[in-house]
Formats: sequence, structure tokens, C-alpha cells
Amino acid sequence: FITTPGRRWLVNCQLWRKKSAKMSAKQPGPLKSFFAGGGGGICLVLVGHPLDTIKVKLQTMELVPGKAPPYSGVLDCARKTIAEHGPRGLYAGVMAPLAGVTPMYALCFFGYGVGKSIFCDDDAFDQKNPKLLQIGLAGATSAAFTTPILAPGERAKCALQVQSAQNPEFEGAIDFFKKTYAKEGLTSCLRGFTSTFARDATASFFYFSTYEFLKRQFTRAEEQEPSVLATFMAGGFAGIMNWAGCIPIDTLKTRYQVAPTGSYSGTILGSKSVFKELVKNDGITALYRGFVPIMIRAFPANAACFLGYETTIKLLTFLGLE
Repeated sequence: FITTPGRRWLVNCQLWRKKSAKMSAKQPGPLKSFFAGGGGGICLVLVGHPLDTIKVKLQTMELVPGKAPPYSGVLDCARKTIAEHGPRGLYAGVMAPLAGVTPMYALCFFGYGVGKSIFCDDDAFDQKNPKLLQIGLAGATSAAFTTPILAPGERAKCALQVQSAQNPEFEGAIDFFKKTYAKEGLTSCLRGFTSTFARDATASFFYFSTYEFLKRQFTRAEEQEPSVLATFMAGGFAGIMNWAGCIPIDTLKTRYQVAPTGSYSGTILGSKSVFKELVKNDGITALYRGFVPIMIRAFPANAACFLGYETTIKLLTFLGLE
């Protein structure tokens, strides 16, 4: 038998689902996008940051001829990081992306909305035949809005992730910006800005188009909205496609951001570019260093992101926020 409070809870859940389904066809407003994007971004960071730390360590490790590499793979890197720093070492630099996820994801979905108005026809999001090129271009537009926040955050995060545990130069993201600005100026704090934009525009093209396509594919004809499993699967595969096209750009960006000032002329251009040195010394496959942790991280992190986003949208809809 179900008690009276239990009945009320079931009724509220049913009302929530019905109201959310009724409103699902409407585009969320700016305030709803802000909160929902922030919720999704927090879920993404908490689930994915440990593997992001491993990815950065693998991408930036120095290979010395005749010597074994510092890390033999993902598990070895995780084991050595935990042994040296403890479990908290996997979350090194987490405050920089965590502090920026709410405004960054709010701007991401706002930029996506701006891109829709520029590139998408009225029937671009048709349930049976979505126009994926238009959706992808709309997604790429979001990079113009997120890069001003994400680029300096990535600069601090990467520097904190690769610094020595015995003699750390920075105590945190704020300390990094204070010392770097005082010593090298604003340009150094924003190093990798263009590379971050190129990476995120490419990634977001595949990210949003894949999610919108698979969300429809995984939703049954008799259902008004995707199930939790459909959202989870669509978000996870969207995360994989998000990274598949931009790993080389991310590798170059990361090495450029953590290198001492003056080491490179740029990521690709110039006689001392990261690209030229990396390919010359380590071969073309070095551009895909960190591929395994990126792909392992991509599915659960982005599945969590879209689950957080969609759940927050439903909650805000139930509470009456348009």
C-alpha cells in the first residue's frame, strides 16, 4: 500500500513529466539555459576531470631517447599520480573549470541559440529529417561566446596539472593568474586563445549535431521525449564525436599553454611552432597522444552533462520558469 505522502510524490512526478513533455518542443529561455547549462557543466567536470588530468599529463610528458617514458599508459599515469599526490591529485586544477562552467555553459547554449537564428531554417530540427549541417554550424557559433572564459581557464588548469608536487609554483588558479600577470602580462594569461577557439568550434559542430541526431534516433515513435537512457546514450556518443575531430588541435594547444614563455612561435605557424617540433621529434602519432583517456572520459562525462542539462530543464519547467 502507498501512503498519502507517497501518493503525493508520485502525483508530483507525473505532473513534472507531463508538464516537461508538453514544454519540450519550446526552446528554453536565457535564464533557464543559464541554470540548466550550469547544472550540466558541473556534472561534466565532476565526472570527467580525473581523466582530463591524465590526458594532460600524457600530452605534455617529455620523451627522452633511450629512456622509458614517464607514463606507459592511462592506468600507469593514474597509479603514479595517486601515489605522488593522493586521490586529490586527479582533481588538480579542478576549481578553474568548475568555477567557469556555469557562465561558460550559459554562454555556450546562448551562442548555440544565436547560431540557430543565423544558420538554421524553421524545419532544421524536424523530428524525422534534421538538417545536421545547419545544426552543426549553429553549434560551432557557441565557441565565439565560450572561448573568452574557457581559454584563460584552460591556461590555468593545464599549468596546475603539470607542475611539480614537491615544489609547486602556484597554489591555485587565482595565484597562477596573479603571478603570471605580474611576471609576463595579460598576453601570457591568454596564451592559446586562438587554438582554444579553433578546437571548440570544431568540437561543438560535431557535439550538437550528433546529440540532436541521436536523441531522435533513440527516442521511440510513441514517446513525446527521450528517455533517461536515450539522453545518456546520445550525450555519451556526442561527447565522443565532440573530441574525435579536435584531438590534434587540443594536443597542440595544451603543449603551447604549458611551455615556458618564448619556447614556441605558435601552435602551427612560424619556424618554432609546436606542430613542427612535435612531429619532428615524436612523429605524427604524437598529435593523438592522450586519445585513450579522452575517449574514456568523453562518454560518461558528456552523458552526465546532458543528463544534468535535461533534468535541470525539466525541473525548471515544472517550477514555471520559461
